[in-house]
Amino acid sequence: MDARSEEGARETMEILYEMSRILNTGLDRTTLSVLVSLCENGVNPEALAAVVKELRREGQALRAAAEVPGSD
Repeated sequence: MDARSEEGARETMEILYEMSRILNTGLDRTTLSVLVSLCENGVNPEALAAVVKELRREGQALRAAAEVPGSD
């Protein structure tokens, strides 16, 4: 990748991150970058969004279970 392409890619990721932030997605730059790469490599964006939502639900459930006294 030449310098101009790299700069364009960085600029694109910055714009995508700002959009993500405005939409309150909760995605950090690294996660967003991985998700964009997966889409660029053919992963269905809707399926990917469903996976991210499910992982968040599972994470919340695990955190909630860990906070309940006597649940271990």
